[in-house]
Amino acid sequence: MLDTTTVGAVNPLTARWARLAVGDEGTVFTGAGVWTLLALLAGGSGGPARTELEGALGVSADGATALGRELVGALAAMDGVDAATGLWTKQDLAIKPEWEADLPPGVRGTLTGDSERDRKELDAWASGQTRGEIARMPVPVTSRTLLVLAGALLLKTTWVEPFRVGWMCPSCGPWAERSLAGLTRRTTDLDGTLKVVPDTPAGPLTFSGVAGDNGLDVHLVLGGEDVSGGEVLEAGITAVGRPGLSGSQLPLGDAGPGVRVREITGMDPTSFLVLDVPQFTVRAEHDLMDNAELFGLRSARDDSRGHFPGISDLPLAVSSGGQSMTASFSREGFFAAAVTAFSLDVGGVPQRTRKAKLLSVDYDRPFGFLAVHRATGLVLAAGWVTEPEEGADSMFAPRRPGRPRPRPR
Repeated sequence: MLDTTTVGAVNPLTARWARLAVGDEGTVFTGAGVWTLLALLAGGSGGPARTELEGALGVSADGATALGRELVGALAAMDGVDAATGLWTKQDLAIKPEWEADLPPGVRGTLTGDSERDRKELDAWASGQTRGEIARMPVPVTSRTLLVLAGALLLKTTWVEPFRVGWMCPSCGPWAERSLAGLTRRTTDLDGTLKVVPDTPAGPLTFSGVAGDNGLDVHLVLGGEDVSGGEVLEAGITAVGRPGLSGSQLPLGDAGPGVRVREITGMDPTSFLVLDVPQFTVRAEHDLMDNAELFGLRSARDDSRGHFPGISDLPLAVSSGGQSMTASFSREGFFAAAVTAFSLDVGGVPQRTRKAKLLSVDYDRPFGFLAVHRATGLVLAAGWVTEPEEGADSMFAPRRPGRPRPRPR
């Protein structure tokens, strides 16, 4: 079982990253994938870099490598989750055997110094570990690269109850009058599907939980129209496990972001909830060094000296870090794939300059999503949706804006 200490360290890092990662466009990321590699590096770090990594990780560097190894093992043991790590080192780089022995089982490869050949090998690993979803290792590989530490993560779940497929045509907001590929579900499980947390730092948030058949859930998160996506997602990660007002407790009227409760008259006295959400696929690439301080890497990137005496006697500095990820939410289920990597070069020598590229619940405007391991509460993936999938032409748009309509058979 995953240690609660680890969950309590990973989720806050994911929340802090959310505020920085979400902008005007959709994105997806896994803090768990970054935390694991940072923990493995922290165990071999020293000096100011060690202190900064401890601050980012929320745990002591002394036991960080063991926690990172345990997290990889726990992820790989989760139903619906595949996790792997790989380590590639230059032929002439002597690695401390005690550090390597503490790493999770995985690929151990050699960097030849031939950047084209090495790139092909690393790209093949990334593609193979993610079923072809991530085609390239998300860090550059040059003749100076001494070490690459990478992790891959796959998530897959099938909904316990599939959605019905239709169309959405929001009447207002950034998606107004667009015909979107809509998904809809009608359920009498008011409390298991809907929760409104009224008092988060981002204001009231609406959560709709969609249960997978293997212990993975996806929580859709909607905030106020005037609240930024970064604020919504950061607060959502913190509040996803908190109690709130369940569906049956909500008052009549506008009961939360995207939620309206009304009374209807009919023969059946059973209350029900209709959840509408657009189908989406989100892809993103992250340069982790753009947020070096968040990840405790401000000192570790300084190549005027070495920072990882526990990894090698040769002075090493982090030269690059990246993550590539994709996630899809469909009628049948949820799928996500990610590769995270750090590369290390020699420290203590001048660095060459190089170019770099810096109740009715309507999710009918940008919203967040969290893929969560049900038993532990670990947030495995988080994202923000700004461009849902397009539906049919407007002539097939539903008569009631914001509601999907079944497609004609």
